[in-house]
Amino acid sequence: MYEITQLTKIYPGVRPVTALFEISLDIYEGEFLLITGPSGCGKSTLLNLIGTLDVPTSGEILYRGEPLTSASEARLADYRRNEIGVVFQLFRLIPGLTVLENVVLPTLPFRKELREAPEIRGEELLRLVGLDARADHYPSQLSGGEAQRVAIARALIQSPSVVLADEPTGNLDSEASKEIIRLLKKINTEEGKTIVLVSHDLRNEAVADRKIELVDGRISAG
Repeated sequence: MYEITQLTKIYPGVRPVTALFEISLDIYEGEFLLITGPSGCGKSTLLNLIGTLDVPTSGEILYRGEPLTSASEARLADYRRNEIGVVFQLFRLIPGLTVLENVVLPTLPFRKELREAPEIRGEELLRLVGLDARADHYPSQLSGGEAQRVAIARALIQSPSVVLADEPTGNLDSEASKEIIRLLKKINTEEGKTIVLVSHDLRNEAVADRKIELVDGRISAG
């Protein structure tokens, strides 16, 4: 699915920071990949590059054989809209919108192009994440774990092939964290989504098909 070759990211400045150095990695269709490592090792930078939320200094990312690193802005916008869903550590829900309205929010610019009302898909996703009874509630009425489940449903609203999750349990207690990881595994096995999870918590290794560890911007040989 992804072929990543010699990927390097250097942030310029008086003292340039090399966040990633010559990373080469394949990501396979339908797998649950865990990217782990200590804080500051480049995990989130790698995820941002895969999600085209940032651009590499050098190297190449192929998605289904297509080079993302040289794609047009229009193609990258299409990729971000239709091919990937992103889940962040912060839930980023809109306080003045209901749970269902938050889930369908990414579809609003494209509503005229849709074959069915996005609310139908939104309700399906809320059932998937176990929050269909909360559709008319507001973010302030949710626990942290529930808010993150809403964010996951929102990431799935465009039916992406890939879910990129950047420390999605970082702000949650241990029980809510377990629920989120179980949900991501369910989405992987039942929905067939490729999951790329960034986490420093090695307990998540139990649900992953494969793990890579980053140390100082490089893939650890260990």
